Amino acid sequence: MQAAIIAGGLGTRLGALTKDVPKPLVPVAGRPFLDHQLKLLRAGGVDKVVLCIGHLGEQIQDFVGDGSRWGLEVAYSLDGPVLLGTGGSLKKAAPLLEERFLLTWGDSYLEIEHRRVWQAFLASGLPAMMVVWRNRGAKEPSNVRLAGERVADYDKWSPGPEFDCIDYGLSALSREVLAAIPEGEPYAIEEVFRDLARRGELGAYVVERAFMEIGSPAGLAELEAHLRAREGKQP
Repeated sequence: MQAAIIAGGLGTRLGALTKDVPKPLVPVAGRPFLDHQLKLLRAGGVDKVVLCIGHLGEQIQDFVGDGSRWGLEVAYSLDGPVLLGTGGSLKKAAPLLEERFLLTWGDSYLEIEHRRVWQAFLASGLPAMMVVWRNRGAKEPSNVRLAGERVADYDKWSPGPEFDCIDYGLSALSREVLAAIPEGEPYAIEEVFRDLARRGELGAYVVERAFMEIGSPAGLAELEAHLRAREGKQP
């Protein structure tokens, strides 16, 4: 399995923590967040990673190197002087991506069995599958509406009250879906997901366990507490 990690954003919600350090390298429970994330991916069966980097991306390259410390083969795609967003950066990485791959964010900590998501995706015959959590507005505003085993509607920006799930931070894609993304321009992959859903081409893999993330101070504090409790460390 190959996974692409979108890790080029500015991380502005974390304030001073990301002034001189890219968000994926913010320390969590004594180690850079990306260390925790790469270990999770390897444990889930991923053996190849493409890191889509931008803001302070050279620090990520210096830290991860070729990925061999985690038993991974790591390649890099750099946005360049203009940050390309979640979709634009993935489009630029297309030459490094296999025909099918997993996609996650550089601030997502997901205790999930990646192999099961992968197997469900392959069995579906669909061009894409999104992992979703039945959030019901509990953690963040819900942005997914389901119809059976598919995402019927996805709206990242203005979801209605009928939306009761949220994207979990992990998807599986066929490279063909990237054709809809313009070359060399900032673009949101969320627009691709929206269009796939409305065409009935976005599968849903439903989980019952909430995701964790470091995109916000509250999320960072929650994950810090979780990891320290699991490792038996004192705050």
